[in-house]
Amino acid sequence: MTLSTTRKTFTLNTFRYYTCATALHPSPDLHHLLQLSITHRSLPLAQQSHARVLTYGLHQNPFIATKLISAYAQFNHPTNSKLVFDSIHPKNVYLWNSMTSVYVRTRLYNEAFSLFIEMLCSASPDEFTFSTMAKVSGEAGNLDAGKWVHGKCVRAGFVSDMIVANSVMSMYCKCGEFGECKKVFDEMPERNVGSWNVLIGGFGSSCECEFGDGVLEMVKGMMRSGLRPDGFTVSSLLAMCGGVGVGGLGYGGEMHCYVVKYGLELSLGSDVHLGCCLVDMYCRSGRVDLGRRVFEGMKCRNVYAWTVMVNGYVQSGGSDEGLVLFRKMQVEDGIEPNRVSLVSILPGCISHAGLTGGKQIHGFAIRKEMNHDVSLCNALIDMYCKCGSLDFARRVFEDDSFCKDAISWSLMISGYGLHGTGEEAIVLYNKMLRIGIKPDMITIVGVLSACSRSGMVNEGISVYSSATTDYGIKPTVEMCACVVDLLGRSGELDRALNFIKTMPAEPNPSVWGALVTASVLHGNRDMQDLAYKFLIQLEPENPSNYISASNFFASSRRWDVVAETRTMMKDRGLRKTPGCSWISITGKTHSFYVADKVHPCCDSIYEMLDYLILVMKGAPNFHDLIEYSA
Repeated sequence: MTLSTTRKTFTLNTFRYYTCATALHPSPDLHHLLQLSITHRSLPLAQQSHARVLTYGLHQNPFIATKLISAYAQFNHPTNSKLVFDSIHPKNVYLWNSMTSVYVRTRLYNEAFSLFIEMLCSASPDEFTFSTMAKVSGEAGNLDAGKWVHGKCVRAGFVSDMIVANSVMSMYCKCGEFGECKKVFDEMPERNVGSWNVLIGGFGSSCECEFGDGVLEMVKGMMRSGLRPDGFTVSSLLAMCGGVGVGGLGYGGEMHCYVVKYGLELSLGSDVHLGCCLVDMYCRSGRVDLGRRVFEGMKCRNVYAWTVMVNGYVQSGGSDEGLVLFRKMQVEDGIEPNRVSLVSILPGCISHAGLTGGKQIHGFAIRKEMNHDVSLCNALIDMYCKCGSLDFARRVFEDDSFCKDAISWSLMISGYGLHGTGEEAIVLYNKMLRIGIKPDMITIVGVLSACSRSGMVNEGISVYSSATTDYGIKPTVEMCACVVDLLGRSGELDRALNFIKTMPAEPNPSVWGALVTASVLHGNRDMQDLAYKFLIQLEPENPSNYISASNFFASSRRWDVVAETRTMMKDRGLRKTPGCSWISITGKTHSFYVADKVHPCCDSIYEMLDYLILVMKGAPNFHDLIEYSA
């Protein structure tokens, strides 16, 4: 007997028992029956219980009504919850709070505000009401509403309540007002661990900071007040660790030691959450091996744990390992991927040009009815474009089953540009403007790149001018690099150089790199020499710049400059990583480096390469074809 069958049988038998019991003691037994319907997620049982409530005339019982409202919310039926709520007269504060919680649960934030305003006319809100409405304001990102709720809290005398104050602080953080959050924190007469967690988490998200002195002072202040960081505190701190610099692996390792020392992974059921944060921190620090060690040591691994590990491999360039782990998650542990899992693995298909794997993921999303999610559809569009299948990308984009956002349009425009169809990119861009979607920097970069690859100089310059004047988009280095590339590819090198001199942003390596590419394309050695000097000055630790510059000087027979460039590179201890390419055949990825002789089939590969060289030099004769085909 399966678990589902057992649950249904148990529910049925229990319902039969309660059917008899409710005749004697209807009120408490119906309350238990409703709780049973919630526990076993049985909508028919909840509806049958509701019918018995009406039969026994208990529809005005506030306790049963509250449980009914919660039961319908469990099944995402806010309309039924509201019908039960409207049938109760008079309503106490618990009923109002229950209905408000239903709207919060179903993300109907406008309805929650309307209900709160209605409540103010007939009942007095309590601390639960105010904390819930502060949460609604934060989730909706409505700062004005949040301030209004905060004002109501002050006038009602609940601002000193710790739970309410924590909710108000959280609201200000979600609305990007960390200063206001700090003010509320400073005015609190008493604080708990949750108060400090909101403050630390808000500081990290608002400043997008690394683990530095400001965060350390907050943690020290928390410990001086006699409170010890818990799992949620460590999770917030781990999000600020990782990467390069002061917030790198060192602080993250210390946090890991703290977790092990105080056994935080065993308390509050936070093993999975903390484990995910640790894996993510190590992967962002470039230590995927340590992240994998934490992952393997986790007692419980759910879909989120698998997803963060897969994402760590993909983002660090280990797409092969990510794809293997993605399959292992389903085959060995029987865990079904969710939307985030699919979005995380799709870039792995891109890096290996795995169109077949990408199509399989797309098919899975369709079968599981996840193909209506905008973020997943955007990832599919990106994958198809970069895997060379523009038609499939267009099919996903033109599907009306999902609501396209600005990112969807930008990805499709960039896809047209990547495939050299600048005209279609311009047409799609104009269509986007006509329907009222405002472009952003990413959209403009996509359009400019498309114009550059298609030689559409006038159109590209017009798009750039319109973006800065009509839409108020501040020119970024990326946009300026696209303009330089646009002008340079068309042969207008002097105009490109003048643009660099007058551009509003400080030129970075991508700008001078675009000028180098254009100079090589049109054989302008003076411009190439100038661009290389700036590249080496801006990126003294990039070996590719020295190698390219050295090759350029060697082609001009400037051997003294070649020797000087090579010496600079040697003195800095720089070595260029060998170029690598790969191809996937029958599910296995084959990698090849420059002058590679390690591959087991290298003899056959070099024979085929020699043959291809013959073909490129001129059509081989019949005997050559027979020899190589054998």
